[in-house]
Amino acid sequence: MTIDAGAPAKADVLLSDGSIATVRPADQTDLEALLALHDEVSEQSLRLRFFAANRHAGHTYAEHLCSGDPGVVVLLAEAHGTLLGVASAEIDPEHPDSAEVAFLVADIAHGHGVGTLLLEHLAAACRQRRIRRFTAEVLVENQAMLQVFADAGFPATRKVSEGVSTWQIATDPTESGLFAAEARESVAERLSLQPLLYPSSVAVVGVRHDGGGMGHAVLTSILRGGFTGDLWVIHPSADQVIGVPALPNLTSVPGPVDVLVVAAPAAQVLEVVGDAASRGVSTVVVISSGFAELGPAGARMRRAVLQIAREHDIRILGPNSLGLLCNDPSIRLNATFSGSVPKPGGLALGSQSGGVGVALLDLARERGLGVHSFISLGDQSDVSGADLLAAWHDDPWVTAGALYLEDLGHPGRFARVARRFSEHKPLLAVIGGRSRPSVPVGSSGPAAAATPAVAIDALFAQTGVVVCDSAADLVRTADLLSTQPLPAGGRLGIVTNANGIGSLAADAADAAGLLVPALSAGLQAGIAGRRFRRTSVANPVDLGVDAGAEAFEAAVGALLRSGEVDAVLVAIVATSVADTLPALDALTAVVGRARAHGAGKPVLLVTLGGPDPVAGSVKGVTVFSSPEDAVGSLAHAVRYAAWRTMPRDEWVEHDADRADRARDVARQLTADGPARWLEPQEIDRLLADYGISTVGETARGPQEAAQVAERLGFPVAVKLAAPDVLHKTDRGLVRLGVQTCADVVSAVEDFETELGSAAEVLVQPQRDGVELALGITQHPTFGPLVMVAAGGVTSNLLDDRTFLVPPLNRQDAARALRSLRIWPTLDGYRGAEPVDVVALEELVVALGQVAHDLPEVVELDLNPVLAGPHGAAPVDVKVRVAAASERTSLPRQLTPVETGPLQRAPSTPECGTNGS
Repeated sequence: MTIDAGAPAKADVLLSDGSIATVRPADQTDLEALLALHDEVSEQSLRLRFFAANRHAGHTYAEHLCSGDPGVVVLLAEAHGTLLGVASAEIDPEHPDSAEVAFLVADIAHGHGVGTLLLEHLAAACRQRRIRRFTAEVLVENQAMLQVFADAGFPATRKVSEGVSTWQIATDPTESGLFAAEARESVAERLSLQPLLYPSSVAVVGVRHDGGGMGHAVLTSILRGGFTGDLWVIHPSADQVIGVPALPNLTSVPGPVDVLVVAAPAAQVLEVVGDAASRGVSTVVVISSGFAELGPAGARMRRAVLQIAREHDIRILGPNSLGLLCNDPSIRLNATFSGSVPKPGGLALGSQSGGVGVALLDLARERGLGVHSFISLGDQSDVSGADLLAAWHDDPWVTAGALYLEDLGHPGRFARVARRFSEHKPLLAVIGGRSRPSVPVGSSGPAAAATPAVAIDALFAQTGVVVCDSAADLVRTADLLSTQPLPAGGRLGIVTNANGIGSLAADAADAAGLLVPALSAGLQAGIAGRRFRRTSVANPVDLGVDAGAEAFEAAVGALLRSGEVDAVLVAIVATSVADTLPALDALTAVVGRARAHGAGKPVLLVTLGGPDPVAGSVKGVTVFSSPEDAVGSLAHAVRYAAWRTMPRDEWVEHDADRADRARDVARQLTADGPARWLEPQEIDRLLADYGISTVGETARGPQEAAQVAERLGFPVAVKLAAPDVLHKTDRGLVRLGVQTCADVVSAVEDFETELGSAAEVLVQPQRDGVELALGITQHPTFGPLVMVAAGGVTSNLLDDRTFLVPPLNRQDAARALRSLRIWPTLDGYRGAEPVDVVALEELVVALGQVAHDLPEVVELDLNPVLAGPHGAAPVDVKVRVAAASERTSLPRQLTPVETGPLQRAPSTPECGTNGS
């Protein structure tokens, strides 16, 4: 959610107790409610706010806030039709980048984070108006409000004089403040979703008498699962259904209702949710379909349902939800119409697709993977995948998370929450619809390469999400991550009794980016000394077709004790000359001893040609059905472990003044019409502050071009300057290594012949170096993306590129550059002098800042960038701009206030603040 200058957006938010409030701008119709707020607060709150218990001052100020003064930004927080608080920022006419702020919170709302919530939203709104600092005066006895300012995470200074604390607060958040806000978000989300994730009472609406329908199926699943809490059926005429007590309406239920499962026709859902609101139901799970997928009328109905829910602190799961499974042994709720119930465990599952959700549960059950809970998100009208991650983050019973999603909802918020989750627990995801095209036909450069798949990969690579190819891949990898230590690296040792299987495993490892290193002579000798014949110990270790338990135990033990591999894959083929079961027992023993002595390396097992081991029967080992499956899951684990061990990203300081200057230029350049390519002089004007400029000078006609070339010094490159002409090299509109003025004149004359008109050209000093392509594109779903790729005419041919989600820091840029296949040429391949990688990293970071600051930049293409030992120079710069529209994606460093459909407020008590 972006907040328009001068007109802060309305937003539904979570308070610290998990209840739902709304923050919105005030208008003249709010005067009566503001007057009532100032009348209802205690004299103590009034004194802390106005430095005197003066209700007349409160009335006067309320009238001022509703006067429509353009120099005042006013936000209200309200819930259930009650005004909870007001925040105002009075802009200083002499210093328009400064505003005096004031807050008043209703006595009934103290301790729920309303003050901090209003401060965060007010700062976000004022940043859009280029207000860089707040001033506030607070009585020193008003410890609650002082704590709000201290905890909010904005850079601040204060001084105390005569019992008054005067604050200067910058409107940009700090890194520590953002992390604290994210932690508070998790607390609020967990409290809000607690009745859904750990229900103690359930009611079901929409169960038919005839035994058919989804409601009956859900009720049957609940009974078969052995739900330990209170269960009711809401039915207008029955006394009981399948032995469950039936009541005519929700008001007849004798106790609280944590979860109401609705399987009634869509047309009845609005009435049911209205009844739930009056009954105080915590969560409504809408199994019913027939909403937005049926067109505008269904979408309006869905919005009406959500509006009632938000007004009464109800969380909505669905519509089109399969239901939920709480696998806690003390709860045992299977409120789905799926019969697959895995064993209890630590994996929390969420799925936007009911069908994929059933597949995940069935695969987990077959594999013996322990599942903590399953939430079917359906259409995500309210509860989203990001909400689940925030709630699961601090849940001690959740050891890993897994999601199937078909859209990320709000990518910026998802990225922020997913990153925080992945820093502590594995997060796996399968994304449907990755192959759908989203790039306009005819796009080129970064825009043409920014498919949904690469955008998702970019977002997930920066947030530590383990991207899986299928439901089966997800379950296998989740099992590995749940049962094995994280690998310290990608070196794989392979032990087998069949040479061909070992070769296939090694090939799969190579394809997955793992290394199968040759073992040292000492280690080979140690393994070979335990075998009599047919032993190949180079890696893969082939123990021979008749290898017994002793041979496997010796080889695996030696690899686990060595420092030469980070994981071991054991592939056993059943034969008539060797019994598999003793080998499995030996494997259990040797892994147990190794773990006891601190050798924490993953051990993977593949058995072929015989009965599969019973799940969990080989202790300390994760079983797979093929070497390819085992290696694929291990590769996921290696990448996740490497991400976990990377240094925490440095905080990116935002240069607000530079962004303002560039935004002014961008608005001027886009004021005259539709999207267009900029001229070289316009590019320099827009990007000069970011250190990005075109090398060389422009010239009109052959003679002027020759004069410029002579001034720059030969050799030079000459190319057409027209920004809207693409693929200039293919049309002969680029000449390199031009040595004389006569050759310059000839080249420009050839250009004019090709074009049939006079030509403006760019004359550049000839440079050598490794060619790269860097760029920016605005993805329709994910917002701005930065491309880092091999450059020049081979850019598309090599398909050697990666994308990043801005804003970026040096670690992001370094990872991207090192991920390219051409990285060795940058790092001094075959004795060549390495390029100035620091300059390249700085250029990538600068592009991230441009993408973050300037939504008007629709496309930016630096191709080629020539990187050499003494710097990196953009040789060709193309920029396409258009008037900015609201973007769907926001950077991870912005406050949570700006990044989610249902936001949160921290838990800090407060009353009011400064006198006015």
